[in-house]
Amino acid sequence: MNLTVTGHHVEITPAIRDYVTQKLTRVNRHFDEMIGVSVTLSVEKLRQKAEASVHLRGKDIFVESQDGNLYAAIDSLVDKLDRQILRHKEKRSDGRRGGARPERSE
Repeated sequence: MNLTVTGHHVEITPAIRDYVTQKLTRVNRHFDEMIGVSVTLSVEKLRQKAEASVHLRGKDIFVESQDGNLYAAIDSLVDKLDRQILRHKEKRSDGRRGGARPERSE
């Protein structure tokens, strides 16, 4: 997995880079077929923003998160990314089985 961490109006310190890498290992544990991950961290006045673009075989996933704290924005970003990748993995495995999911009755 190729990881690129860039900053927009913020300097990427080794501590921030290590934090992002550590958090993304959780996502990589669930789905290890990621080709590349690009993370962009930005600061605009009081808004801290984290964006991630993940390149998978056959699909690209984009997630963004905003918070008052950069580390909280990274945590929220990884949670969203984990949910989307698990959903993609589930859809892919359902397609391989050849059967559709059962309809939910409400």
